[in-house]
Amino acid sequence: MNGAQDLGGQMGFGPIELEENEPNFHSPWEERAFAVTLAMGATGSWTLDASRHARETLPPAVYLSSSYYEIWTRGLEKLVLAAGLVSEEELKAGKSLGPAKPVKRVLKANDVAATLSKGGPVDRPEENPARFAVGDRVRTRRMHPETHTRLPRYARDVEGVIEAVHGVHVFPDTNAHGKGEQPTWLYGVLFKGTDIWGPDSDPGLTLRIDLWEPYLDPA
Repeated sequence: MNGAQDLGGQMGFGPIELEENEPNFHSPWEERAFAVTLAMGATGSWTLDASRHARETLPPAVYLSSSYYEIWTRGLEKLVLAAGLVSEEELKAGKSLGPAKPVKRVLKANDVAATLSKGGPVDRPEENPARFAVGDRVRTRRMHPETHTRLPRYARDVEGVIEAVHGVHVFPDTNAHGKGEQPTWLYGVLFKGTDIWGPDSDPGLTLRIDLWEPYLDPA
């Protein structure tokens, strides 16, 4: 969707400020927000793509005025409400007001390290041949879905070259909305900066974006 998270090419936000020796967390509440989000994700109540969509659908004024982990927390609030795991009243009270709702899985403290090291692979077996090969010229589709997509707004309707073929992966556009994984081919596509940003941009700039096959057509 064209939300506040899709900031590529937007002006007025200033440069990205790099913090030297930046810590993983700037305060204890951020650690807790990270931990609770991972623990709830491990319950299997929603997919990773659904959690991304929950964050990107925050109102723009809220999204742009929130810090990184505030966005995570606000997205998690939406997810637990939608899944019926808490009520509006419980969220406002900041505590449970009744028996806990059952979940599919519970991530125990002793299992955290092994679970994180294992990760959540999204590659899947190949069932159909790839439509494109390295060196093929492609054009991204012009699309403005109200649902989740990983095709950035600034990279739509632009020509590029297939630089890598990553195999078959879960398709986020369907997985975010309970429509199944629908695995499809994933490619690394190389773009010229001038093709995306126009002739006034840095002529030496290139972008490499990983894009799923349904986003692409032959150029």
